[in-house]
Amino acid sequence: MTSLATNAAAQPAGEHFNLAPATDGDAERILDAARDKAQAEGLPYAGGVSPTDAWALVNGGDAVLVDVRSGEERKFVGHVPDSLHVAWATGTALTRNPRFVRELEAKVGKDRAVLFLCRSGKRSALAAEAAAKAGFTGAFNVLEGFEGELNEQQQRGDLGGWRHWNLPWIQD
Repeated sequence: MTSLATNAAAQPAGEHFNLAPATDGDAERILDAARDKAQAEGLPYAGGVSPTDAWALVNGGDAVLVDVRSGEERKFVGHVPDSLHVAWATGTALTRNPRFVRELEAKVGKDRAVLFLCRSGKRSALAAEAAAKAGFTGAFNVLEGFEGELNEQQQRGDLGGWRHWNLPWIQD
């Protein structure tokens, strides 16, 4: 069976793909593959998952999605429905949230698979690392983030990311 990420990569931009939840076997396979790769790369957290695999895990109830972007980013750029919000940094200067771990602990159990999402996958990697250091055993980074990397024109949206893959999102 191929991963949802592989199936999604074959889809032309702008087309939707299977938004079905991961089955028990799929969820285990996705998380185990992420853990194996993280261990091989020496990552300080459980691993990274593609946006499409993240949606399958969340949609199947196998993980919880925590958006670590600022409240302003969520409001004006958009966010994933029913995702939790714990800002990694706040304000226009993106000042690190000193209460991040405490706020996370109040919302999510340390034994859950927790998928961290930011704009491009960089802050969420830092959040996953902080969570792992605090005892969260299933802290994963959502690779590509919500908007993906900058393209040659210094714009986001066409080089990966949650929205690029047409995954569910809303805007206030």
